[in-house]
Amino acid sequence: MSQQGVPSRVIPDPFRFAAESRSVEGKLAAADLLRLSDALASTDSVLEWQFEGSMVEGAQGLEPRLRLRVEGELELCCQRCLGGLKWPLRVDTLLQPVRSGQEIPEEELENDEVDAIEIDGDLDVLALLEDEILLALPIAPRHQVCEAPRPEGGTSKESPFAALASLRGSPSAE
Repeated sequence: MSQQGVPSRVIPDPFRFAAESRSVEGKLAAADLLRLSDALASTDSVLEWQFEGSMVEGAQGLEPRLRLRVEGELELCCQRCLGGLKWPLRVDTLLQPVRSGQEIPEEELENDEVDAIEIDGDLDVLALLEDEILLALPIAPRHQVCEAPRPEGGTSKESPFAALASLRGSPSAE
């Protein structure tokens, strides 16, 4: 079963979603992701997403898995020049839903390919999408080559330390 458009915000039973191998997919405007907007120079981007459920053989027999994929291009704020920086977004996360209070086996915790996610009831897909995108962002995005912003008038001010350097002067030969 596949649905299009903005995520229905909530999957009522993610364990059943996985057991029935269901999927949802669609497109999402970056402007709809409010927590992400602080990191963006522009919210005009449209992201394609896909959310799939499946069952796999695991340590406890058949276990549910949820795969989240998001692709697109975001325009981040360069930390050096404060201008826009095109950044390709590729998220492919495999999640193991775990009921609240259920113990996660040690071998699952050590598996870097799967992230356990504690779920108590419904799953907010839009919040999960935004969380995974935020985790994928670079810490300090910047262009390979750019200049720092200049003050008004286009000229750079002299460093206040330049005046101190002139006071130091050259050593005198007394």
